[in-house]
Amino acid sequence: MINSVRNTVLSVLNKNNYGYISPSDFNLFAKQAQMELFEEYFSDYNKTITMENTRTSGTDYADRSKMLAEAIEVFLSVKYLTPVPQAFSIPSNSFFMPSLTTTGDEAFLMNKVVCYSQQIANGTNSSVSTSLLIDITATFISSGVAFGDVVVNITTGVVATVLSVSSQTTLVVDADIFLASPNQYVVYSSASYYEAEKVSAGKIAMLNNSLLTSPSIQYPAYVQYGDTMKVYPVSINSLGMVQATYFRYPKAPKWTYVTLVNGEPSFDQTQVDYQDFELPEEDEVKLVVKILKYSGLSIRETDIASYAIGQEQSQNQQ
Repeated sequence: MINSVRNTVLSVLNKNNYGYISPSDFNLFAKQAQMELFEEYFSDYNKTITMENTRTSGTDYADRSKMLAEAIEVFLSVKYLTPVPQAFSIPSNSFFMPSLTTTGDEAFLMNKVVCYSQQIANGTNSSVSTSLLIDITATFISSGVAFGDVVVNITTGVVATVLSVSSQTTLVVDADIFLASPNQYVVYSSASYYEAEKVSAGKIAMLNNSLLTSPSIQYPAYVQYGDTMKVYPVSINSLGMVQATYFRYPKAPKWTYVTLVNGEPSFDQTQVDYQDFELPEEDEVKLVVKILKYSGLSIRETDIASYAIGQEQSQNQQ
């Protein structure tokens, strides 16, 4: 979609010789336009829910909230959070928030945090096989390991989920996390799945000091401090014990190209840093309009900027 959007933008700009925007400028404008539309999804979704509650929204094919929910859920991510390292190998109940360094993406909005507290198996793998955990000393069936349980490679710090229990000594997992032997591992039961409540930093001390309201394994809580969170009770302190569901930021779009002999850039999506828009196809017109707005400001053409702003206002009124 990104090449189609760029061609449309350049066609509008070139129609009356308004000017030209470079690939680097286009990529900057494209990133900003995508972020604007992404943030509008959430406010538009809130408006449609309000309309549904007041019985002024359509249903079936006119169900706008369903369309917006599908667009938003593209950015829904589920990742296990990494514990913050502590001195002297002391377990910490602090975990890094989702980031490019720890989870590969950044959280726009945290949706849910859940904790797995019951450890049902641990040991060291005996051999290496693709997407398998093999431990000749294990008793996976007797220990109650089942589909959906969480497997943590403690040695490498990667996590997978149990797909099936082949035998007492072998698990099939959904990722190839055991590439060497011996690696230490831990298995947490998916039955010990409890959602953590977010509380304020000022409230957590009061909760911890109360016998009635203090966080427990069945009713955990967490407090966010900048790029980390503290999870309570403090026994929740290891990789694989905290899983976050959140809406991530969209990836920055990038129109990649090769330079031809005459100096003109030619679209090349085989480049390693190529990234298309992550928005649905029906938003292509909105992307064009928003990029034209930024382009008009950049080349100081008020006609282009005014046209784009007018189109944007017209779309918002629909």
